[in-house]
Amino acid sequence: MALIKAEPGKTYTIREINTDDEEMNSFLFRLGCYEGEPITLISKKKKSCIVAIKDGRYNLDNLLSEAIIV
Repeated sequence: MALIKAEPGKTYTIREINTDDEEMNSFLFRLGCYEGEPITLISKKKKSCIVAIKDGRYNLDNLLSEAIIV
């Protein structure tokens, strides 16, 4: 399922990054967001999600949240 549909407060494992955009792939990789990495959905808002990846917290828009499959 896409991260945007996940339940807040739970930790998931990233199964794949579903995008054809190399720039987006590179950006997510720099954040530490790649296959096999744990990701915690802290909260969801109308147009974005707040996630914890490694030791950082990030605000991802819905486009990025839909590209991350957990």
